[in-house]
Amino acid sequence: MPDLNQPKSTPQFTTAEYSATSQGDHCVSCNHPITTRYFRVNTRMACEACVQELERQQPKDSHAGYVRGLLFGIGAAIVGMIFYAGFTIVTGIYIGYVSLAVGWLVGKAIMLGSKGIGGRRYQIAAVILTYAAVSLAAIPIAISYYVKATPESQSIQLKQQNPSTNAAKDQPDETQPKPEQSKGAILLRLLALGLASPFLELQDPVHGIIGLVILMVGIRIAWQITVGSKRADIQGPYEISTAASVR
Repeated sequence: MPDLNQPKSTPQFTTAEYSATSQGDHCVSCNHPITTRYFRVNTRMACEACVQELERQQPKDSHAGYVRGLLFGIGAAIVGMIFYAGFTIVTGIYIGYVSLAVGWLVGKAIMLGSKGIGGRRYQIAAVILTYAAVSLAAIPIAISYYVKATPESQSIQLKQQNPSTNAAKDQPDETQPKPEQSKGAILLRLLALGLASPFLELQDPVHGIIGLVILMVGIRIAWQITVGSKRADIQGPYEISTAASVR
């Protein structure tokens, strides 16, 4: 049976075994006789008092807890993206294993913000934020490479220019950005390219596949961390006469 990880004062539903005796049914936690209503905790019989105590001490999910965990996760994703991009830009070395650290960081931050409460929606948020942090790191990396390469390409173009081309200066330069390309459109294009970058790297099959696998492992780390505290499965209440008729 799963361990409820509850303190000693919490009813324990994993240490005592229920057994039917001639004296009747007993609570699996306190072993007191059950004469009226009962509950099933992880499929085992428990009295109402023990179940109420268990419900008071179980971690409770809330909208505020989820929002707080999401904000912490977003902050961690931004930090992870900056670390990923900064490391690559400074060292010039592209290491996909940084994705593992990003997944761990995002998962831990979400759990810190939610105070240990996890679950499916926390896991989905962790997956999205981990993927976004790793994929969008490609944008500052690409911009950095472009800025470094631009002066060199411009100097080559200047050397290749012919004086006879001066007459063409009055003509529009087709290489310049068109006025209708707004900053918003450029930003959206960069975001789309960034989010697709893990799959665009598959153009180099070996490098792309390895990077994608490492990213999936980082996402899995974030998924597992945000599972959260296990809650007991409480069902009921049931009437004791019902239990007797079943047996």
